[in-house]
Amino acid sequence: MKQRHLVVVSAGLSQPSSTRLLADQLSAAAVRAAAQLGVTLDVQVIELRDLAHDITDHMLTGFAKPALKQAQDSVAAADALITVTPVFTASYSGLYKSFFDVLEKDTLADKPVLLAATAGTARHSLVLEHALRPLFAYLRATVIPTAVFAASDDWGANSVEGPLRARIDRAAAELAREIEHREPATVTDPFALTTSFEDLMKNL
Repeated sequence: MKQRHLVVVSAGLSQPSSTRLLADQLSAAAVRAAAQLGVTLDVQVIELRDLAHDITDHMLTGFAKPALKQAQDSVAAADALITVTPVFTASYSGLYKSFFDVLEKDTLADKPVLLAATAGTARHSLVLEHALRPLFAYLRATVIPTAVFAASDDWGANSVEGPLRARIDRAAAELAREIEHREPATVTDPFALTTSFEDLMKNL
């Protein structure tokens, strides 16, 4: 079995939240889909609510505190991401956007990302296309075709096993296929020497 690392970024503000519930269902479906392809997914969840103060401090000072730095490093080392945001004022939340603002340049370049959002009404479902997809296109992530939106009505007993379940399973299968055919993610140390000491001496 191949071993890969999946990071789930949840921007829900309440505890519990429908955002985290959707994140958990998506990650569980991705684990099942990946297992069918011979891939074991190690899942790590990052709750942005717990990092809110650190994110703000980073934006003001340019320095990441240990918890935020660990989250940034986890995203950089991930083989794939699932990101879920609540919808505020017809777009992603400020906390969600701020987290991706403080990632290092090119962190998400060519990284598979599954996009998802939650809101009180289905009228906000287009946020996936007019806000989230352009954001991750700018970050040069590889966004899988199916995004998942869940309104309050989708959490009814019949809905969870109906249309929402179908969207979750389809998106998870697409993400699993994207992970399966890729090599494990690698992180380049910006301070690592790319030239040996002997070669440096030759140029003196």
